[in-house]
Amino acid sequence: MPAVNSGDTAWVLIATALVLMMTPALAFFYGGMVRKKNILSTLNLNMIVIALVSVQWILIGYSLAFGPSNSGLIGSLAYLGFNGVGSAPNAAYAPTIPHMAYAGYQMTFAIITPALITGAFVERVRFKTFVVFILLWSTLVYGPVAHWVWGDGGLFHNLGVLDFAGGTVVHVTAGFSALTFAWVIGPRKGYGSVTMEPSNIPFTVLGAGLLWMGWFGFNGGSALAAGGLAANAILTTNTAAAAAGLVWMLLSWRDSKPSVLGIVTGMVVGLVAITPASGFVTPLAALVIGGVAALISYNAIKFRQRLKLDESLDVWACHGMGGLWGALATGLFASKAINPAGADGLLYGNPGQFLVQALTVVVVIIFSMGVTFIITKALNRLMGLRVSPNAEEVGLDISEHGEHAYS
Repeated sequence: MPAVNSGDTAWVLIATALVLMMTPALAFFYGGMVRKKNILSTLNLNMIVIALVSVQWILIGYSLAFGPSNSGLIGSLAYLGFNGVGSAPNAAYAPTIPHMAYAGYQMTFAIITPALITGAFVERVRFKTFVVFILLWSTLVYGPVAHWVWGDGGLFHNLGVLDFAGGTVVHVTAGFSALTFAWVIGPRKGYGSVTMEPSNIPFTVLGAGLLWMGWFGFNGGSALAAGGLAANAILTTNTAAAAAGLVWMLLSWRDSKPSVLGIVTGMVVGLVAITPASGFVTPLAALVIGGVAALISYNAIKFRQRLKLDESLDVWACHGMGGLWGALATGLFASKAINPAGADGLLYGNPGQFLVQALTVVVVIIFSMGVTFIITKALNRLMGLRVSPNAEEVGLDISEHGEHAYS
């Protein structure tokens, strides 16, 4: 049986804490962009996901994602209730850390992924319907996709897809599901005719900074060991975020003024795009990946605005399109010189890797949007997705939670 390495275990436990911190950071990132009457509601949408998915993960989520494979499509129920998930390593996933440490680390990914979706429907979603949506989505979308890509015996894992820390599993699923939810729930009252200014941009800047810090655990921790691969992942992560922030600054400067909100959004887009590639590419490749991601997401926001679709905080443009580019870019820039356990990409003489990346992304987009559409349509019919017009006018802090953020 493989031996537990104390250094690797310590690093993964620290990374687990860093990734968990990202969800409250996301709450502040989103909370600063909504109107004053909806700040508490927006913060709570993210915080309650931590509680909901933590329980779901223990009961069934981990087993569906990482249990022994059923035909490559879904994990079995062998780990139901964390049965058999103990202090000994699981050689299939992480041979030098306790199985429980690996499962706990993966839990933080399962938490932040549905939390990302909340930016699509803030200021109008009905809280009790949201709770049911999160449990269904985590079980029916996140679990299967995580198994396909990361699970031992998973469909795309067997094809050799590369996703170091969740470009497809996390960002593509969340971003395209957010687009679907926004379309089903419809726009906020007064959207397009009423000014909806962010109420607290310093909150958003704080959230972006904490997300950047947490992303070192997100990507660096995915090495599952304290060594050179973790160092590479952290350095490429920082490089991509910096490049994307600078490109976004130049784009917004060209159009008007260098918006602070835009600059920190660009930084997050860079973090998104490098996520699947961070353990497979060089820092120079990360520079390109981050810069191109900013260009793609910046114009995706403009496209969404032209469509007059109220996907409120641009989850699709930033996470969906950023993750899509990152997954494809992995198929371009990946090098076995960086990670011998990975593969060479198109630019290193292996066009097949790019095709595998593209196939995986296409299937995951179709699956995520299709299942999210079915879930949201069903919940809208059974429970109603959105609050009443009067409750929306008053604000969700009061109408849904009976509290003011500010006296």
